[in-house]
Amino acid sequence: MDDFAAAYDELKRIARRQLRRLRPGQTLSTTALVHEAFVKLARTPVSTHDRAHFLALAARAMRQILVDYARQRASLKRGGDLRLASLDPDSISLEAVADELVGIDRALTQLEAVDDRLAQVVEWRFFGGMTEEEVALALGVTERTVRRDWQKARAFLYNELRRPD
Repeated sequence: MDDFAAAYDELKRIARRQLRRLRPGQTLSTTALVHEAFVKLARTPVSTHDRAHFLALAARAMRQILVDYARQRASLKRGGDLRLASLDPDSISLEAVADELVGIDRALTQLEAVDDRLAQVVEWRFFGGMTEEEVALALGVTERTVRRDWQKARAFLYNELRRPD
């Protein structure tokens, strides 16, 4: 049970950090994101080698959940007028950033085709909230390499996001 509590606390920390970056609102709570990530991770159990590997898997799960949620919100925005409300003070509104998040995911998928490591750095830092040190440890590279990769990846994503559809 100790491992479960530690993993839950770690996911809560990651989710809180991730959701804090998005604009304030009332639709997706930290707890809901953590629970969905736990379900996603439990569906296909994979043994984690260490904390960094667990964080990487959690980052991937949260990316998928946030992007799926953003797509759902974007489709409601175009065709429905239902708004979900929550009394949870840790909630955010993805309606305002749904299109941006889907665009980031699309650009990140393109980056993955060009350079998988750069895409991992973005996924782990942006969606997983990992530090440069944690990413370096997970990839087996130096923090300086992670900083350079982060810079290159951001430039690539910036150019992709500026392109007209």
